Amino acid sequence: MSTLPKISVAAAPRGDHLLYLLPAGKALPADLPERDFWQALLKRKDAKPAELAKTPLAADLPDGRRAALAMVDARAARFERLTVLRKAIAALLEETPTVLAIVPLGVDAAAVEDAVYVAQVNGVPLPAQKQKPAPALRTVQVVGHRPAGADFSRARILAGANLLARELTALPPNRLDPLAYRKRLRALAREKGFAIEEFDFRKLKKMGAGAFCAVAQGSHDDTLGEGGGAAIVRLSWRPKKKAARTLALVGKGICYDTGGHNLKPAKYMAGMHEDMNGSAVALAILCAAAELNLPVAIDCWLAIAKNHLSPTAYAQGDIVAALDGTTIEVVHTDAEGRMVLADTLALAARARPALMIDFATLTGSMLAALGQRYSGVFASDDALAARAVAAGKTSGERVCVFPRDADYDSALDSKVADVKQCTLEGDADHILAARFLGRFVGETPWIHMDLSAASCGGGLGAVASDLTGFGVAWGVALLEDWLGAPA
Repeated sequence: MSTLPKISVAAAPRGDHLLYLLPAGKALPADLPERDFWQALLKRKDAKPAELAKTPLAADLPDGRRAALAMVDARAARFERLTVLRKAIAALLEETPTVLAIVPLGVDAAAVEDAVYVAQVNGVPLPAQKQKPAPALRTVQVVGHRPAGADFSRARILAGANLLARELTALPPNRLDPLAYRKRLRALAREKGFAIEEFDFRKLKKMGAGAFCAVAQGSHDDTLGEGGGAAIVRLSWRPKKKAARTLALVGKGICYDTGGHNLKPAKYMAGMHEDMNGSAVALAILCAAAELNLPVAIDCWLAIAKNHLSPTAYAQGDIVAALDGTTIEVVHTDAEGRMVLADTLALAARARPALMIDFATLTGSMLAALGQRYSGVFASDDALAARAVAAGKTSGERVCVFPRDADYDSALDSKVADVKQCTLEGDADHILAARFLGRFVGETPWIHMDLSAASCGGGLGAVASDLTGFGVAWGVALLEDWLGAPA
């Protein structure tokens, strides 16, 4: 994985790219360098200083350096503050500098931390198979002194976790097939000190994980045999001190999704190497929680497979038995995510975690409901739902809670099995998917996130790339809130 820019604190700015952080107000601060220049520029644009809290301003200074102004309004939602910082920093990073200097002028520690986070998370280009890769930002410099209470190490950890999720998601399907993914996970486990266990296709078939194996069986490989390297992988981390609680993170890791026999048209198959984003988000939260040394024992379960069209692929009308014995009538082979998650959730629930959270780019209906700027969540109780929304506000990754009332189940009634996988009509499919998955978690407190904001054209919140890493910062914020509550 890529290396983040280093963070330094210095008395004077170094380099030719500066970000001035200003407190919200009706006038530019008196100590702003080149204040007359900026006032003249605002006048020319017929703009008022207060507008910098929504629309930052970038310009080339008389001495040839490039600078951006951004006002940070402490009263605004964190999503809005991060968005302003992202736009300001993007105007500087488009020139691919090696050093970016952040100059705080009367703002609090939280504003500086946010600026450092935004610079870090956007300073490294995502993987691209080009002969001349784009250069990365090398240093984020805070000018003046470290503000009291500022925690740049935390900003760095969260940026690194977000970058990990986006880098994995950006890899093309011939660079991250299930086998290559598992090799990367083994290397990461060695690096981070995680325990790792791999349930490969043969083992899962013997265990009776028929829902997962139904999807994976379409990837028959002459070298790897049935499943083409598919597996459920568990990575585990335990804090040095006894953990207060136990957590299961679950992620959908479909490395490429053709739709199977219900083949996607080209328009909707493009980008389907990103269908493993949920697993990357779960993995990144695990890494961040371990680096932050949160007092929680975590098992991270990743459902890694491909959904291919082949003579061995599962078909409409098939009836398969999941790991817990539930029989499933296959209605649509492009609803593979809920199939692999069903067995993964059932496996994770056996350990009786205090909380389970799963992440998946699961349904088009969630994207239709929310677009790309929110992700949808379902929770097993109202208290967890409230925590999910609060974590969205804290992290700047916004979520919307959807209903999961039991009367939706009638749409999944089957005449030949315990449950239908989905319906062909597609009405409220995001809700039906959540109802389906809820059958496999038992009594475990549970949150399901449908990642409609995994990709957003032009960036979202703190992140400037189309791939957003949505869910990583949210997950850490939710865990910190949950761990702070009475057990």
